[in-house]
Amino acid sequence: MNRTIRTTVLSALISAAFVLPAHAQVTVKDPWVRATVPAMKATGAFMQITSVQDARLVEARSPVAGLVEVHEMAMDKGIMKMRALPNGLDLPAGKGVELKPGGYHVMLMDLKQQMKEGDTVPMTLVIEGKDKKRTTVEVKAPVKPLATATTMDKDHAHGMKH
Repeated sequence: MNRTIRTTVLSALISAAFVLPAHAQVTVKDPWVRATVPAMKATGAFMQITSVQDARLVEARSPVAGLVEVHEMAMDKGIMKMRALPNGLDLPAGKGVELKPGGYHVMLMDLKQQMKEGDTVPMTLVIEGKDKKRTTVEVKAPVKPLATATTMDKDHAHGMKH
Protein backbone atom coordinates (compact mmCIF):
# COMPACT_ATOMS: atom_id res chain seq x y z
CA MET A 1 0.00 0.00 0.00
CA ASN A 2 1.52 3.31 -0.94
CA ARG A 3 2.07 6.04 1.63
CA THR A 4 -0.69 8.39 0.36
CA ILE A 5 -3.39 5.72 0.49
CA ARG A 6 -2.21 4.55 3.92
CA THR A 7 -2.32 8.13 5.25
CA THR A 8 -5.79 8.67 3.76
CA VAL A 9 -7.12 5.44 5.27
CA LEU A 10 -5.58 6.26 8.65
CA SER A 11 -7.06 9.79 8.57
CA ALA A 12 -10.49 8.38 7.70
CA LEU A 13 -10.32 5.89 10.58
CA ILE A 14 -9.28 8.57 13.07
CA SER A 15 -12.08 10.87 11.85
CA ALA A 16 -14.61 8.05 12.15
CA ALA A 17 -13.53 7.43 15.73
CA PHE A 18 -14.41 11.02 16.61
CA VAL A 19 -17.79 11.14 14.86
CA LEU A 20 -19.08 7.86 16.21
CA PRO A 21 -21.56 8.57 18.98
CA ALA A 22 -20.42 7.75 22.49
CA HIS A 23 -23.90 6.49 23.37
CA ALA A 24 -25.32 3.09 22.64
CA GLN A 25 -26.74 2.52 19.17
CA VAL A 26 -30.06 0.76 19.55
CA THR A 27 -32.41 -0.91 17.11
CA VAL A 28 -36.02 -1.82 17.80
CA LYS A 29 -37.64 -4.64 15.85
CA ASP A 30 -41.29 -5.72 15.57
CA PRO A 31 -42.89 -3.31 18.08
CA TRP A 32 -46.58 -3.75 18.84
CA VAL A 33 -49.18 -2.83 21.42
CA ARG A 34 -52.04 -5.05 22.56
CA ALA A 35 -55.51 -3.70 21.72
CA THR A 36 -57.91 -2.91 24.56
CA VAL A 37 -61.64 -2.90 25.14
CA PRO A 38 -63.22 0.50 25.99
CA ALA A 39 -63.06 0.16 29.81
CA MET A 40 -59.42 -1.02 29.95
CA LYS A 41 -56.98 1.52 31.34
CA ALA A 42 -53.76 -0.46 30.78
CA THR A 43 -52.05 -2.52 28.11
CA GLY A 44 -48.61 -3.77 27.16
CA ALA A 45 -46.12 -2.84 24.45
CA PHE A 46 -43.78 -5.48 23.11
CA MET A 47 -40.71 -5.47 20.85
CA GLN A 48 -37.16 -6.71 20.42
CA ILE A 49 -34.40 -4.27 21.40
CA THR A 50 -30.75 -4.70 20.42
CA SER A 51 -27.94 -2.38 21.47
CA VAL A 52 -24.49 -2.24 19.90
CA GLN A 53 -22.98 -1.41 23.29
CA ASP A 54 -23.98 -2.39 26.83
CA ALA A 55 -26.87 -0.12 27.76
CA ARG A 56 -30.09 -0.02 29.72
CA LEU A 57 -33.70 0.84 28.87
CA VAL A 58 -34.39 3.27 31.73
CA GLU A 59 -37.63 4.93 30.71
CA ALA A 60 -40.44 4.88 28.17
CA ARG A 61 -42.99 7.57 27.36
CA SER A 62 -46.11 7.77 25.21
CA PRO A 63 -48.73 10.47 24.72
CA VAL A 64 -51.49 7.81 24.87
CA ALA A 65 -50.81 6.96 28.54
CA GLY A 66 -50.60 8.90 31.78
CA LEU A 67 -47.96 6.50 33.13
CA VAL A 68 -45.49 4.31 31.26
CA GLU A 69 -43.17 1.85 33.01
CA VAL A 70 -40.74 -0.89 32.06
CA HIS A 71 -42.00 -4.10 33.70
CA GLU A 72 -41.07 -7.71 34.15
CA MET A 73 -43.20 -10.73 34.87
CA ALA A 74 -41.69 -13.55 36.88
CA MET A 75 -42.76 -16.51 38.94
CA ASP A 76 -42.48 -15.94 42.70
CA LYS A 77 -43.34 -18.95 44.89
CA GLY A 78 -45.61 -20.34 42.21
CA ILE A 79 -47.40 -17.04 41.57
CA MET A 80 -46.86 -14.95 38.45
CA LYS A 81 -46.11 -11.39 39.52
CA MET A 82 -45.57 -8.24 37.56
CA ARG A 83 -43.40 -5.40 38.78
CA ALA A 84 -41.79 -2.24 37.52
CA LEU A 85 -38.04 -2.29 37.00
CA PRO A 86 -36.96 0.88 38.86
CA ASN A 87 -33.39 0.64 37.54
CA GLY A 88 -34.43 -0.22 33.99
CA LEU A 89 -33.78 -3.23 31.78
CA ASP A 90 -30.24 -4.30 30.82
CA LEU A 91 -29.47 -4.38 27.10
CA PRO A 92 -26.28 -6.46 26.75
CA ALA A 93 -24.14 -5.52 23.74
CA GLY A 94 -25.17 -7.34 20.58
CA LYS A 95 -27.85 -9.47 22.24
CA GLY A 96 -31.50 -8.93 21.38
CA VAL A 97 -33.72 -8.47 24.43
CA GLU A 98 -37.26 -9.68 23.82
CA LEU A 99 -40.13 -7.73 25.37
CA LYS A 100 -43.06 -10.13 25.10
CA PRO A 101 -46.29 -11.13 26.87
CA GLY A 102 -45.45 -12.96 30.08
CA GLY A 103 -41.96 -11.45 30.27
CA TYR A 104 -40.38 -8.03 30.02
CA HIS A 105 -42.68 -5.39 28.55
CA VAL A 106 -43.53 -1.71 28.51
CA MET A 107 -46.68 -1.11 30.54
CA LEU A 108 -48.95 1.69 29.31
CA MET A 109 -51.26 2.74 32.16
CA ASP A 110 -53.91 5.38 32.67
CA LEU A 111 -54.73 5.14 28.96
CA LYS A 112 -56.24 8.28 27.48
CA GLN A 113 -58.12 6.34 24.80
CA GLN A 114 -58.97 2.83 23.69
CA MET A 115 -56.18 1.05 21.81
CA LYS A 116 -57.85 -0.15 18.61
CA GLU A 117 -56.49 -2.67 16.14
CA GLY A 118 -54.83 -0.83 13.27
CA ASP A 119 -53.95 2.28 15.30
CA THR A 120 -50.32 3.27 15.80
CA VAL A 121 -48.93 4.14 19.22
CA PRO A 122 -45.97 6.52 19.36
CA MET A 123 -43.45 5.78 22.10
CA THR A 124 -40.13 7.23 23.16
CA LEU A 125 -37.62 4.83 24.68
CA VAL A 126 -34.89 6.35 26.83
CA ILE A 127 -31.62 4.43 26.66
CA GLU A 128 -28.73 4.99 29.04
CA GLY A 129 -25.22 3.98 28.00
CA LYS A 130 -22.46 2.87 30.36
CA ASP A 131 -21.24 6.48 30.27
CA LYS A 132 -24.61 7.48 31.84
CA LYS A 133 -25.48 9.54 28.75
CA ARG A 134 -29.09 9.16 27.68
CA THR A 135 -30.46 9.00 24.17
CA THR A 136 -33.96 8.46 22.88
CA VAL A 137 -35.37 6.08 20.30
CA GLU A 138 -38.70 6.94 18.70
CA VAL A 139 -40.95 3.94 18.08
CA LYS A 140 -44.22 3.66 16.17
CA ALA A 141 -45.96 0.50 17.40
CA PRO A 142 -49.01 -0.88 15.58
CA VAL A 143 -51.91 -2.02 17.74
CA LYS A 144 -52.63 -5.73 17.34
CA PRO A 145 -55.85 -7.49 18.32
CA LEU A 146 -56.53 -8.83 21.78
CA ALA A 147 -55.34 -12.41 22.18
CA THR A 148 -57.84 -15.22 22.43
CA ALA A 149 -58.85 -16.43 25.89
CA THR A 150 -56.49 -19.40 25.64
CA THR A 151 -53.42 -17.39 24.67
CA MET A 152 -54.05 -14.11 26.45
CA ASP A 153 -51.82 -13.67 29.43
CA LYS A 154 -53.89 -12.65 32.40
CA ASP A 155 -51.08 -10.55 33.85
CA HIS A 156 -52.89 -7.28 33.43
CA ALA A 157 -56.03 -8.34 35.30
CA HIS A 158 -57.11 -5.93 38.02
CA GLY A 159 -56.43 -8.40 40.82
CA MET A 160 -52.79 -8.96 39.94
CA LYS A 161 -50.17 -8.00 42.50
CA HIS A 162 -47.63 -5.44 41.29
